[in-house]
Amino acid sequence: MGCHYLEDPFLFIKYLNGNPMSLAITQALAMGREKLVDSDTPELDCELILLFCMNASRNILFTDPNKELTSQQQQQFSDLIARRQLGEPVAYLIGTQGFWDLHLKVSPHTLIPRGDTESLIDWVLEKELNPKSILDLGTGTGALALSLGHEFPNARVVGVDVVVDAVLLAQENQKLNKIENVNFMQSSWFDELNGEKFDLIISNPPYIDEQDLHLSQGDVRFEPSSALTAKQKGFADLFFIAGNAQSHLNAQGCLVMEHGWQQARQVRDFLEAHNYKNVGSGKDLGGRERFTFGFC
Repeated sequence: MGCHYLEDPFLFIKYLNGNPMSLAITQALAMGREKLVDSDTPELDCELILLFCMNASRNILFTDPNKELTSQQQQQFSDLIARRQLGEPVAYLIGTQGFWDLHLKVSPHTLIPRGDTESLIDWVLEKELNPKSILDLGTGTGALALSLGHEFPNARVVGVDVVVDAVLLAQENQKLNKIENVNFMQSSWFDELNGEKFDLIISNPPYIDEQDLHLSQGDVRFEPSSALTAKQKGFADLFFIAGNAQSHLNAQGCLVMEHGWQQARQVRDFLEAHNYKNVGSGKDLGGRERFTFGFC
């Protein structure tokens, strides 16, 4: 009996001649894509959810595409696809997200690490800064701190976040990825750092205007607003960090901050007004100016 005979292809646990219907990987993926018409990446979403339900690596999609799901796997896949239809991010559904060379746990307490943020790490490596001490402000999952700790194993790396649950999650990710040179602690920006200084301060702070209409669209609807929005039309935290970072930077130290694609000029102006040197902006994967840097 073909899938098209079902009134709803996601009523998986149907019975045919008294036995539950079986569904192969290829059939499940096809049904999932039909459901996720509003997603920008329906195929990838389905694959990630299916592999999570089957506890399998991506190789199975090519080596055994006709493998049948168990009834439990089918039901879980159906449930998660339904939640994805409502807009819930895939990373929250499966509890993990890839970033740089890391495998990170995520939770609704933190932002989901995104590929555009990897551009900051690319820039640090391209500039050959070779920092011996690094501070990640608003670390969330620990994505930036752990990636830089991985790339600079001899550096001392500190990641801070004001949210206790975020700090605990970052510590879990540290153990998961076996990175030993990073320390996570609770702090509202610089408050608990006791005058420590660093060669590199990096941050992906809240920078979205509280009135931005995009906050009611897409994945960000499910992410914590405290990690997304800032006062002063999104500039409050960017300006606070820039205004206080110099007292925590070593000579010739560098500040790098991610921001919205329309905020680069204002952030550059602020850094230059506060006597940062060699101020500039870098581009994300889409060619938009999405982070700004300055040196002491």
